[in-house]
Amino acid sequence: MRIVELDTFYKHFPEQEKAESAKHIGHFNIFKIEDILTPGGSKLSYSRRAFYKVSLVVGHSKIHYADQCIEVEGSVLVFTNPMVPYFWERISTAQSGFLCVFTEEFFNRFENVKDFAVFQDAANAIIPLDTAAASYFTALFEKMANELNGDYALKYDLIRNQLTELIHTAQKMRPATGTPYTGSNAAERTAHLFKELLERQFPIDLSSQVIQLRSAADFANQLNLHVNHLNKSVREITGRTTSQLIAERILQEAKVLLKSTDWNVAEIAWSLAFKESNHFSAFFKTHTGLSPAKYRLDQND
Repeated sequence: MRIVELDTFYKHFPEQEKAESAKHIGHFNIFKIEDILTPGGSKLSYSRRAFYKVSLVVGHSKIHYADQCIEVEGSVLVFTNPMVPYFWERISTAQSGFLCVFTEEFFNRFENVKDFAVFQDAANAIIPLDTAAASYFTALFEKMANELNGDYALKYDLIRNQLTELIHTAQKMRPATGTPYTGSNAAERTAHLFKELLERQFPIDLSSQVIQLRSAADFANQLNLHVNHLNKSVREITGRTTSQLIAERILQEAKVLLKSTDWNVAEIAWSLAFKESNHFSAFFKTHTGLSPAKYRLDQND
């Protein structure tokens, strides 16, 4: 599945200037929807973005997000994150509104963007707006745009606060509900999204990095699915259980870390989301017949 980086995003809109900020601040930029629309719309395909995005769109469209399709008319807020793939299908040619893009580094100076429900799963990510709410969020986007174009020395701190206000206000509202895809194609899509989310957590490059999705229930929650539906779809397409695939991928990463790093077993266990290092050791020995220490010793001989 294609991953759209920030530089690739800007290549689609050469007339839009990429806002530059100090590297330690991260990236933030804001656009008017009508300024970045492409004639006839873009090619429809699922992709993930390597950044976060909040969109306020006015118009008739369909949002294909994770395992759901949500048709919207009027105004809608959409929150997307680097974990879940999606695409936007324009129905009407007349579309307006705003979107802002930002990196995790930009937001996380004071709060963790991943902690907000609107960025955690499809169930909270799409919020229809009435006239009053649309006016409120439009004014908030305009404030952020004005600050971005201003020369206030601490403008990025102020924008971050305005973005936080936007997120909190949205979370108090009722999200839209979509129509789950059905049939064999739906099982393929569900299994594919599961594999994408699983693989997205790897490789582990830093000992401070911890995988967030560890169980079938974790993945089901991220995709806004019942865990039984996820398990059925994955087994139908792969012939394996969800838990088996998760365990195999964690075992694969454990072997890589034992061979290629000098991290101790407790550090590796923590990165792989085991609460206790002895739980990791038991897991590893069950699947390989060796303790992590013995496996590492054999690999280095």
